[in-house]
Amino acid sequence: MGFFQHKDAYKALQFPEFRAYVTGNTLFTIALLIQEVVLAYEIYKITHNPLALGLIGLAEAVPFISLVLFGGHFADNRDKKKIMQVTLSLIIASSVFLLYSSTQLQSADQDFHIYSIYAVIFIIGLSKGFFSPAASSLNPFLVPKEVFANAATWNSSFWQLGSILGPGVAGFLYAYAGLSGSLMTVIALLLGVMICIFQIENRPVPVKTVQHESIWHSLREGIAYVFKTKIILYSISLDLFSVLFGGVIAILPIFAEDILKVGAEGLGILRAAPSVGAVVTMVTLVYFPPLKHAWRNLILAIAGFGVATLIFGVSTNFWISVVALFFTGAFDSISVVIRQTVLRFYTPDEMRGRVSSVNGVFVSTSNEMGAFESGVAAKFFGTVPSVLLGAGVTLVLVSLVALTSKELFDLKVDQKIAED
Repeated sequence: MGFFQHKDAYKALQFPEFRAYVTGNTLFTIALLIQEVVLAYEIYKITHNPLALGLIGLAEAVPFISLVLFGGHFADNRDKKKIMQVTLSLIIASSVFLLYSSTQLQSADQDFHIYSIYAVIFIIGLSKGFFSPAASSLNPFLVPKEVFANAATWNSSFWQLGSILGPGVAGFLYAYAGLSGSLMTVIALLLGVMICIFQIENRPVPVKTVQHESIWHSLREGIAYVFKTKIILYSISLDLFSVLFGGVIAILPIFAEDILKVGAEGLGILRAAPSVGAVVTMVTLVYFPPLKHAWRNLILAIAGFGVATLIFGVSTNFWISVVALFFTGAFDSISVVIRQTVLRFYTPDEMRGRVSSVNGVFVSTSNEMGAFESGVAAKFFGTVPSVLLGAGVTLVLVSLVALTSKELFDLKVDQKIAED
C-alpha cells in the first residue's frame, strides 16, 4: 500500500490524551536511558569488570519480575493514572538520592557510591513493576479501537525516538557535565513526565473485572490466558530468547572502552544506533504496516536481528559496528509493532493489565536478565566470543520456532484488525 493511500497515518496523534501519553513515555524513556548509560559507564570505569555490568541488569530484573504480575492485577483493579503517579514519584525520589550520593559521598566512600547505584536501580525495578503494566494497559483506552494499530506504531516510534536521544545525549552529558549533571537532567525529565500524566483523565476499571476475586486467582487467570493463546505466547517468547541471548546493549561500555576505543561519546553513538534504525523503520511501517503475513514477517525480523548481531560481534571497525547495531534496531522494531498489535487485538479489555504484566516479565527477562547473561558470558568466555555465541543461539532458536509454529503462518492478523 503506497504513501498516498495512508491518509490516516497520523490519526492517533489527533487525540490530545494520546499525545500527552506518548510525550510522557518519550521523556520517561530518555530519562531512564540517560541514567542507565551513565551509571553503566560509571561502574565500568571504576571496576573494569564485565560482571559488574551484568549485575546492573540483575538489580533491576529481580524486583521487576517479582512484582510485575501483581502490578498487572492492580492495573486491572485500580486507578491506572494514580498508580503511575505514585510509582513515578518513587523513581524521582530515588534519582534525587543518587544525585546526593554522587555529589556528597562519592569521594568519601567509593564502595558506598557503587552500592547506592545498585540500590537505586533496584528501587527503579520495583517501581516499574507497577508503573509499566499500568501505563501499558492505559494506552489502549486513549484512542478508538480502529486507530490502535496506528497508535501502536506511533507509540513505538516515539519510544524509539527516546531510545535514540537518551543514549546519544548520555555519552556527551557524562563527558562534559559528569555524573551529577547527567542526573540533574534525568530528574528534570521525570518531572516533565509527571506533568504529562496529569493531562490524562482517570479511566474507570472495566466492568467485567471481578473486584472480589483473590489476587492469586487473578494472576493465574492472566498467565493461563497468555499460555493458551499461541500467537501471544510465541511472539513474546521469540522476543525473549532473541534479546536474552543475542542482545549486546549491556556490554557496549566494554566495546567502547576496550575494543573500539571510542570513549563515552562513542558509547553514546553505539547505544543510540539501534534506536536510529528502529525509528527509520517505524516511520516506514506507518505507511507499510507489517501485519499482512505477520508471523512470517516476525520470524524474518528476528532472524535478521541475529545476523546483524553476528556482524557486530566480528567487527573491529567503529562505523561497521554502528551500522550493524542500526540493523538490530531496524529488525527489532518490526517485531515490536507486530507484538504490540497482537497483544492489543487478542487481549480482552478486562485482562489488559495482567496480560501486559506477563509480557513485562518476558520483556524484562530478555532485557535485564539478558544484560546479566551478557555480563556473565563476557566474563567467562570473553566479550567477542560471547556475542558470537549469543547470535548463533538466536538463529538456531528462531529456526526451531519457525518449524514448530506452521499454523501461525496462516493467521490473518490484518483481517482480525479489520473485523474489530
